[in-house]
Amino acid sequence: MKKIALLGSTGSIGTSTLEVVAEHSDRFQVVTLTAGNNLEKLEQQIRQFRPQAVSVLNAENAKILRRRLGQGAPEILYGIEGLIACATATDAELLVSAIVGAAGLVPTMAGIEAGKDIALANKETLVMAGALVLAAVARKGVRLYPVDSEHSAIFQVMAGQRRKDIRRLILTASGGPFRSRALAELGKVTPADALNHPNWRMGRKITIDSATMMNKGLEVIEAHWLFDLPAEQIAVHIHPQSIVHSMVEYVDGSVIAQMGIPDMKTPIAYALSHPERLPLKLPALDLCALGKLTFEQPDGHRFACLPLAYQALEAGGAAPAVLNAANEVSVEAFLAGGIGFLDIPHVIQATLDRHHNHSPEHVDEVLRADRWARNTARRVIDSIN
Repeated sequence: MKKIALLGSTGSIGTSTLEVVAEHSDRFQVVTLTAGNNLEKLEQQIRQFRPQAVSVLNAENAKILRRRLGQGAPEILYGIEGLIACATATDAELLVSAIVGAAGLVPTMAGIEAGKDIALANKETLVMAGALVLAAVARKGVRLYPVDSEHSAIFQVMAGQRRKDIRRLILTASGGPFRSRALAELGKVTPADALNHPNWRMGRKITIDSATMMNKGLEVIEAHWLFDLPAEQIAVHIHPQSIVHSMVEYVDGSVIAQMGIPDMKTPIAYALSHPERLPLKLPALDLCALGKLTFEQPDGHRFACLPLAYQALEAGGAAPAVLNAANEVSVEAFLAGGIGFLDIPHVIQATLDRHHNHSPEHVDEVLRADRWARNTARRVIDSIN
């Protein structure tokens, strides 16, 4: 019975994780759950999975949850202290880090320092502080399992292969809802348009990132750290069907792909059970019914966020943390109607241009760069308006 701490239980990855746990309740036990404001869903999860402790966004949410649950409620915590307590719970063996955005960095690092193995869905942890995270992983001797479908695919394809035989990684991207829309029309798209993803059902922020392809840019940076390869050996191909989740090309010309239907329960289950594979109640992949798989190069003008991510990766230091923070602020502003869709890469570029880069030696320095970038991005947005 593997005991699990789950950060971000009410989001899309969190709910899929709990579906896998429920399907294999003889294999997994939930020790802690954390969420933000979705108290109704969290309450349902608490009643079903009976964790020892939970954490919510703030004291008011904790008070409301205690009143709803009454006697028999688990320990209810809140804020960053609650996140850290849940991430480092004594009984937990595996920490599933599924919080969206920069908020996942500190509790994930706390979990590593506490000796927990990590199933990482929070790509921002490696984007912001890859060198520090991997140093901590090595020092504590814990295992790091990728949950993103692309990185899970590469992880699976590389099993039993020699790293020196890799020519390049090929991350696949759906292209989102605007892959074929005229570039001139993108300035008119609304948040509702951008949230209408053709293949995946995800949270609002990651869905916008998919539309801009910043999500793929962040995954390029994450792949750099996970697989120890430079930017020039990490390519991106648009694959509208989202069946090939990523590929590895080897020096002899062989290209090995991992395929499956677009459902996050598959990579989640692999991270939870590695090296075993769990049977899942998912539809079989029917390639004959699908008919064709297509691939194309991403357009750097249409998807301007992708080149920005490569730029930040090449710059190194705190640049990826600045990129991520500026993107989070820009996406939030776009969803609120404060800027247009094409303003997102403009705000990110302007923030990177104002940044004096350095190499953080501690997480606190990463967080300072993050705060600086958020404030700078907001000033750039104010200048647009």
